[in-house]
Amino acid sequence: MDQVSADSVFSAVEFAENPEPRVPCVLLVDTSTSMQGPPINELNSGLAAYRDELLADPLASKRVEVAIVTFGGHVERKTEFTTAANFDPPTLQPRGGTPMGQGIRTALDMIEERKNAYRENGIGYYRPWIFMITDGEPNDHWKPIVSRVHTGEQTKAFCFFAVGVEGANMEILGEICVRKPLWLDGLKFRELFSWLSNSQQAVSRSSPGDEVPLEDPTSGPSGWAQI
Repeated sequence: MDQVSADSVFSAVEFAENPEPRVPCVLLVDTSTSMQGPPINELNSGLAAYRDELLADPLASKRVEVAIVTFGGHVERKTEFTTAANFDPPTLQPRGGTPMGQGIRTALDMIEERKNAYRENGIGYYRPWIFMITDGEPNDHWKPIVSRVHTGEQTKAFCFFAVGVEGANMEILGEICVRKPLWLDGLKFRELFSWLSNSQQAVSRSSPGDEVPLEDPTSGPSGWAQI
């Protein structure tokens, strides 16, 4: 008799109850000690607002899936992929150094695992996003992961975005990313997460494979980024 893992059983039930195509996104968040104080507080507030905005959109609440990976001292899969209805934003706490390379590797692995689960259960999906936020620079062996990020972007396996908070090493982020990393304007985390929610809502209303133009985050009253 074939053995079936508990994870497979739960995934099958989850997808049977909600067969909508998914918009998967990993929030890859720097929670090193340098994020303590206002940055981590504003980040936590932004996460709660992000959940509320996704919940307010009936379609996005079923299609957008969020996972959170933190890298502060060590790498942690803080939240596994879940829809907005079941997303309970954790209160992130700063600690330790910045193992960014391992964090990126973990996020990429999670994307592959989730795509396999979609395929096994016949669930359509949009191009996954990895959205990294950091105020520092990696203190682990990050260079081996660069080719994996670039290959994934070139083959359209995922989109990788990076946002630097004050203190971030943008030169290194520029080496890791294909897309130009953006500076966060001050501590506009709430505006950032509002943009992220609006962008994912727009994607969720499209068909998988469609190109959806994103609002420029560097302009307008709701802009949150600087180049």
